[in-house]
Amino acid sequence: MARMNAQLDQPLLARLPLDWTHGFHALGGSFYTPLLAQQLPAPFWVAHSSDVAALLGLDNAWFGSDEMLQALAGNTPILGAQPLASVYSGHQFGQWAGQLGDGRALLLGEANGLEVQLKGSGRTPYSRMGDGRAVLRSSIREFLCSEAMHALGIPTTRAVCVIGSDLPVRRETLETAAVVTRVASSFIRFGHFEHFAARGQLHELRTLADYVIDRYYPHCRQSTSGVNNAYAALLQAVTERTAQMVAHWQAVGFCHGVMNTDNMSILGLTLDYGPFGFLDAYHPGHICNHSDTQGRYAFDAQPDVAHWNLYALAQAMLPLMESQTLAVQALDRFKPEFEQHYRRLMCAKLGLPDGPAAQVDALINDLLDLMARDRVDYPIFWRRLSEASVQNHFEPVRDLFIDRLGWNAWLLRYQKHINHTGQGPETNLLLKVNPKYVLRNYLCEEAIEAAQRKDFSGVQRLLEVITHPFDEHPQAQTWAGFPPDWASRIEVSCSS
Repeated sequence: MARMNAQLDQPLLARLPLDWTHGFHALGGSFYTPLLAQQLPAPFWVAHSSDVAALLGLDNAWFGSDEMLQALAGNTPILGAQPLASVYSGHQFGQWAGQLGDGRALLLGEANGLEVQLKGSGRTPYSRMGDGRAVLRSSIREFLCSEAMHALGIPTTRAVCVIGSDLPVRRETLETAAVVTRVASSFIRFGHFEHFAARGQLHELRTLADYVIDRYYPHCRQSTSGVNNAYAALLQAVTERTAQMVAHWQAVGFCHGVMNTDNMSILGLTLDYGPFGFLDAYHPGHICNHSDTQGRYAFDAQPDVAHWNLYALAQAMLPLMESQTLAVQALDRFKPEFEQHYRRLMCAKLGLPDGPAAQVDALINDLLDLMARDRVDYPIFWRRLSEASVQNHFEPVRDLFIDRLGWNAWLLRYQKHINHTGQGPETNLLLKVNPKYVLRNYLCEEAIEAAQRKDFSGVQRLLEVITHPFDEHPQAQTWAGFPPDWASRIEVSCSS
């Protein structure tokens, strides 16, 4: 602490006043280690989000400010900041990994009720064998994807900026360092609960659960949830939020790639963007993580993995609940919540009212089977279907299929279902729920390659398009088309 106090005696930056008295910091020393970021030599701006800056109360002049550059690079202190790295544990690829923690991230405090965190700010006591740094490539990917997911209506952490440096960092090859500043209501993970449960620290486990309930799930203290035990009610609420989040992933065609329990948010937010990917051709068993040799985190496995992770959370919380029965009852909410939310989302993509489950599910599942057999491009299909419904002209959709007869048969069923319900497709809404643009990996690659040459304009242009994914953007038409052949050869791994 002496080193920190000496640093904090320096002049403080007043643009981003942070509070650390009522949030995660108040839980106590068992939950984190206070420390400062490591210096990032010669930092420079890469990209920023004005929308997220506004959430933090930053004015329009913040980007380009040298004092803000130095502060968010971790080089100078910020008013009210008390940087810390939190400790947690978790299961990685289904195996207990023991103690983990913020190995390259520092929580600074809260601004306007949002936690502000630097990722890539140097070694911490939880870095294990790592260097504590993030590279420019992965930082740009996280920055873009978190903002793209928010624009798609998917619960997620957010990112305010990326700052780069020529500091060399060794990954598979020699790369350069970067820091991404990200924000969320909370960065608490399933792994935080697992950590204290595994160590038998019941007091800390209860303190953590009480904090989460009182701060984020106050309704769990009331019997209106249908569960009299507040901790079981918390587990049920987290189960339902997680089910809804993953239903969003499946509907939009998003692959997380590394759904370890330490990457699962207690608030049901998409957290820790590494080897993610949006589907190009629809392939249910698609594996976006090159490191996932067993396919544990394949696209179609994501709902089951989320449920498994919730069981790990339940096991950690079991000492707080009155019985195992309550835990099982809370976990049993996952499947119906997922199915109901997924059906609702898919009906919206089809422009249908949420009708009888059996009929709707058959229509959806048969369509996906047809798309899988022909490897139909997932985003393009949905956008063309939206346009076809508006224009009542389905030839461009049929052109996506090899099995034209199969498509014709499905289209006939779709139209009969519409006629039977007495409601046509809500064509005015279809173009607002089926994005024209998604953050395909090849778009990231092109922006990253330019950024590595110090041309950051591509990152900012891409941000503008993917944060308005339902708009036409005539200047970016090629980004809405089929990916180039080389896109299928892109490999992303846990270091991404």
